[in-house]
Amino acid sequence: MNWKKGCAIMATACCFPYIITLGWTGNVAGRDGYLMEEYGKAESGRRRIILDREQESAMDVEQYLAGVVARQMPASYELEALKAQAVIARTYIHGLMEGDTEIPESALNMDYFGQAQMEQLWGTKNFMKLYEKVEQAISETKGVVMKYEGTYIDPWFSQCSGGITRPGDESHPYLASVECPEDLEAENYLQIKEWTREEFAKRISSIPDKEPILADQIKGTIQIGERDEAGYVKLVQIGNQQYTGEEIQYALELNSSFYRLEDYEGNIRAVVKGIGHGYGLSQYEANEKALEGWGYEEILMHFYQNITLVSE
Repeated sequence: MNWKKGCAIMATACCFPYIITLGWTGNVAGRDGYLMEEYGKAESGRRRIILDREQESAMDVEQYLAGVVARQMPASYELEALKAQAVIARTYIHGLMEGDTEIPESALNMDYFGQAQMEQLWGTKNFMKLYEKVEQAISETKGVVMKYEGTYIDPWFSQCSGGITRPGDESHPYLASVECPEDLEAENYLQIKEWTREEFAKRISSIPDKEPILADQIKGTIQIGERDEAGYVKLVQIGNQQYTGEEIQYALELNSSFYRLEDYEGNIRAVVKGIGHGYGLSQYEANEKALEGWGYEEILMHFYQNITLVSE
């Protein structure tokens, strides 16, 4: 999943006066101006992120989610789609806590946007309006998480699928294959990349624990060995070596593992569909469902099947 790049820049409090309430006690000015608590024992049942990267302070999970959701999904998306994303992010954090009421920020491995990044992305003129929209998505789903048979799910999501989401394994039975016809209209849904045989061989040879290949060994030897039922590549054969679909994807910097490789005028060309791993919720399709009038609960139960929504 895309939760693996840590970034922890907090937004400026003077731009968010409505965030600072009398309900916060013992607060000190924190990074980038947010008022945050001095590190100490958490109140009973209250979940917090311990900001351990630069200083010993803490932030309520619900407040922290604003920077996460702003980073993960376009704020221009429909409110119900943003609500679904808020539940996804909250489920992930609560799941990592494993019953505790606090977790170090360094353990989250989550992308995060601070004020400067939001303003740069949205523009100063739209900043407050879009930030309030993200805050609304969080407040109107406060505490809601997804569970399967009483356990937090792995709330995987991607920007858009290749037209259908991928089925889960035995550990993820709630991840079903869901048709996403609207994804075909998503920006950058189709990616085409091309390399000379020498460039292609160099990239493939960079894959760890594999023997290097030469350009003259490539012609006529590239075969897709196996795809899953959604069309994503699981196995590729090049010469006498086998690679996973993801190994080839990352080596070639492709948007997803839903691709085909072909000879093209003496070069090697990849035609790629979708953006991301293709499991779980498709953000573009979710937004289209929201535009059709679906609520966030319907959206989540469409992509994650046989789950329950629980308020904690």
